[in-house]
Amino acid sequence: MSHIGIVGGGIVGLCSAYYLHKAGHRVTLFDQGPIADGCSFGNAGMIVPSHIIPLAQPGMIAKGMRWMLKSTSPFYVKPRLNADLLRWGWLFYRHSTPEHVERSIPVLRDLSLLSKTLYQDLATNGDLSFEWQERGLLMLYKTASAEHEMAEEAEVANHSGIEARILNGQQVQDLEPDARVDVRGGIYYPGDAHLNPNELIRSLVAYLRKEGVAILENHAVTGFGKTGSKIKSVQTSQGDYFVDAVVVAGGAWSPIIAQQLGISLSLQGGKGYSFMLQNVANNIRVPAIMLEARATATPMGADLRFAGTLEVAGTDMTVNMNRVRGIVQSINQYYPDISVGMPAVDTVWRGLRPCSPDGLPYIGRAERYDNVVLATGHGMMGLSLGPATGKLVSELLTNSVRSMDVAAFKPERFA
Repeated sequence: MSHIGIVGGGIVGLCSAYYLHKAGHRVTLFDQGPIADGCSFGNAGMIVPSHIIPLAQPGMIAKGMRWMLKSTSPFYVKPRLNADLLRWGWLFYRHSTPEHVERSIPVLRDLSLLSKTLYQDLATNGDLSFEWQERGLLMLYKTASAEHEMAEEAEVANHSGIEARILNGQQVQDLEPDARVDVRGGIYYPGDAHLNPNELIRSLVAYLRKEGVAILENHAVTGFGKTGSKIKSVQTSQGDYFVDAVVVAGGAWSPIIAQQLGISLSLQGGKGYSFMLQNVANNIRVPAIMLEARATATPMGADLRFAGTLEVAGTDMTVNMNRVRGIVQSINQYYPDISVGMPAVDTVWRGLRPCSPDGLPYIGRAERYDNVVLATGHGMMGLSLGPATGKLVSELLTNSVRSMDVAAFKPERFA
């Protein structure tokens, strides 16, 4: 039995712990703060095999430049003279091509479908307890330009084996018997699903602790003990721990951890916000992305979670209420009868999504070490891709047959 140290307690780290434990390993997970503060805990809860087009795509640079001029816009890059940000931006620009999108679609699709299958198993195998709903996803739009753009994406999805249905305004309304929807139309992806991430994270942590996995909160990793091409120990603010292998799953902080290993990882934190409406009388049934606003709405029991924005701001965790105002102002354009006011700043959750410059995650072995695997860079898809990534991490460390080829996710592809 090997002792695996996992750095990072988000969904990727927890899923890695789950599948490594199932494979018979002893596991210790380190996190720099409380697990409940991580990015996975307060996100939109969407499981989205429909999201097969990477963030790095043609037109995204121009769109981002327009959005940057408005304080309530859904996308923002915090201006700063920073070599890592400049390199990330250059790599993003280089990968915003049709060829990159074409190469990325099949691997993102396969990773997403693997993850959904694993979620279905997790929802039924008795280990965990969390709300799992397969009601699909609506991409809602109000303008002709968004309709045109989404029709093209629907065609790509259908061609790639992901079912997408183009709906007019009335057909969208037919899927929402309880809440009025004011849209031109939408794309419906019946194969998508959603869950309550709070429940999932709590259940995973409880299960892992019950099974003897050590989850060490408030253990910031400060370095690693090395012998040749092997990591022998994880050094933390609370002491050193001997390990046989290491998984780096530190989310937006992964570049700092990788740097301690002498590995350069191009990655930026993309800040997002969410807040909850409690006990919504006429709640929506199908999770939705409000396209022009780039905001999301996800029913969670009787509650409704709104989330949105992508603010590339390094590891800055401050709450920018102008961004939250942008989400609030957009909601009634789509759901006119749902009463939403500005939430108090202390009720707004924020988290950092680890964004790679090409929109693909980093999943694979480190080149200079025999016993290090990296698993990060999932952007806004961390929750959706968590189980598949955890499963692949387990397969990489045990040298077993892999569920899919991970060559496209090579961690040091920009080195």
